[in-house]
This record gives sequence, C-alpha cells and structure tokens, in this order.
Amino acid sequence: MPNSEMLATRDPVEHRAEPSHADTLKIEARRLAAHCAKYRGADLSRALIQLLTTTVPFLALLAAMWATVDHAYWLTILLAVPASGLLVRFFIIQHDCGHGSFLPSARANDMLGRMISLLTMTPYGLWRRVHARHHATSGNLDRRGYGDIETLTLAEYRACSPWQRLRYRIYRHPLFLFPIGVPFFFVVLQRTPWGHPLEPKEGWRSVVGLNIAMIVFYGLLGAAIGFSKLAWIVAPMILMASALGGWLFFIQHQFEDGHWDASEEWDFQVAAIRGSSYYVLPKPLEWFTGNIGLHHIHHLNSVIPNYRLHDCLAASPEFQAMNRVTLWESFKCARLAVWDEAQRRLLTFREAHATMAADAAGIRASASG
Repeated sequence: MPNSEMLATRDPVEHRAEPSHADTLKIEARRLAAHCAKYRGADLSRALIQLLTTTVPFLALLAAMWATVDHAYWLTILLAVPASGLLVRFFIIQHDCGHGSFLPSARANDMLGRMISLLTMTPYGLWRRVHARHHATSGNLDRRGYGDIETLTLAEYRACSPWQRLRYRIYRHPLFLFPIGVPFFFVVLQRTPWGHPLEPKEGWRSVVGLNIAMIVFYGLLGAAIGFSKLAWIVAPMILMASALGGWLFFIQHQFEDGHWDASEEWDFQVAAIRGSSYYVLPKPLEWFTGNIGLHHIHHLNSVIPNYRLHDCLAASPEFQAMNRVTLWESFKCARLAVWDEAQRRLLTFREAHATMAADAAGIRASASG
C-alpha cells in the first residue's frame, strides 16, 4: 500500500486520460449549445416587422410586374429577380413557423405557415415533418434522405454500375440540379403525397389540402387578371426562387470539410455545428435569404428565429470562425459530390476517380508483392 507521503507527491495530471478528438468535439458542441439557448424564443414585434418588410415590397413588385407584363416583359423578368428573393424570404418565415419559432403562439405559427405555403407551393404540414427528421438525422450516413441533397460515399460510388454513376453525375451536375431538378421538385413532386420519405397517408391531408387551396387562390387571381397574364408573372418568379432555394439547401451541408458519421459514432450536436456551414453573404443577400446562411447555429438550436440568429453569432467568436464559406468559395463547392470516409471530406468526381485508381493500384501492388 502506498503511504500518504507518496500519494501527496504523486502528480495527478500524469494519470489523467487526455480526451479524444470525438470527446473534444462533443464538449465544444455542448458549450455552444448552452450559448444558443439564450437566444431561443420568438419576439412578436420583430416578427411582425419582418413580415411587414417582406409583404409590402413583395406586393409592390407584383403590382409592377402586372403593369408591365403586356408591353415590357423584359422589365417583368427583371422585377421577378427581387420578387423571387422575397419569395425565398417568405419561405424562411414559413420554415421558422414549422419550427414553432417565428411567433410566440403555436397556433399562429401554423396559420401563418399555411398561408405562406400558397406562395411557396410547399405543403406546410408535410414539409414540417420531413424537415424535423432532417434535423434529427443530418450528417448520419445511415439515415440519409430526409430533406437532403443525395450524397454517396466513396465506397458506395465505387460499388455503382456505370449506369448508376452516370445517373448520379447527372443528378449532381449544377446545370441539372438547380435549374431543373429542384424546380421540378417544388412545382411538380410536391403536388403528390408520394415520392417523399414519409408514408403517403402522413402527407395526404397536407398535400391535397394545399392543392385545393392553390386551385381556389390562383383560380380567383386568374379570373381577375387573366390566366395567361398570371402564368407569365408567377412562373419566372417561382422558377428563380426554387433554384435559389435549392442552392441554399445545397451549400448548407455540401462543403469540403463537412461532417458525416455512421450511426454508432454520430452525435446530434456535433453533426449540427460541424456538418452545417456558415454561408457568409453580402448583407443584401443575407436579408433576402433570412439569415439562413447561419446554418450551423440554426441546426444546433432550431427554435432560434431567423431574426435572432445574428445576435447569437455576434456574441460567439467560435461561431464566427467556424465552417465559413464565402460567396465565391461556394461556387467551387458545386463541384463536390462524393464523401470520402477515410479523408473525411467531400471530393469532386475527378478526385474520387483518382482516389479509386490509387486504391486499385495499391491493391494490385500488394497482391503482386
């Protein structure tokens, strides 16, 4: 038995196990989660101001588009650009309503979210459920598919047939994904209760209810101003807004130093802050996109309304320095497509094929040796 003198002189530090990298990330995530908790909760006055500053210019732009659609359609298209930005801003408000964070009342959030869904064409109830699962599974390799851009691991891509690789490369190509794939999803696929990661019965009421409401709403508008005129006004605005929204969905999780883990290593809070970007946008674009670029904060605490995200960011140097992706850098991210679990980063297709070739050469060399 060691005597008391020996115990007194022994350095306790030398026997203390150093925390692993995974443990360090969890400690960091818990600390930042505690910081975020200070900013949760709705502020009615700020919410109403945001709703007013979005609705008034949106209605003014629609009026200007209606006034120019017959004799200066080029001007209508130009006006559709800021109008589509405001439509994205409306979507962010609907998104906050789905999280129950925009207004103090749960009932008011749901009512407002369903009203805005007439403009965004996104079934509020179905989207809310799918998006909640997205938050609960983001960065989990074993539970992909809830509100995600489809992303294969290098092992999965290697196992694909040539046809499957071609299909995946087409799907991930920016000229398909944003101007075609995402608008098709928003305008067409969201009109049916099938093709979603939930059972059709879970989305039936939400989807069909919105479809009926849209028929009535746009039917009355078309009867008032003419269906052809309505289509020429709404179509470019919806297409631009959905493409922009798709780009935001993409860049929020598709950056080189992202974060994915299998279920056994996956941690919700670590995945939230390490697998979500801080999209550093110019102030006007940040305004139009409702601060959703501060996505690492949003994923760590989804009940912080968008109008309080900057307050949370300003008080945390760690958040300000984490996962920064500038506007210019984000364009380069469009080439990323395959998650390499060994290197723990997203690869371009060229890098993925080079890595597969190097691995194959290494295997051949080992076999011959």
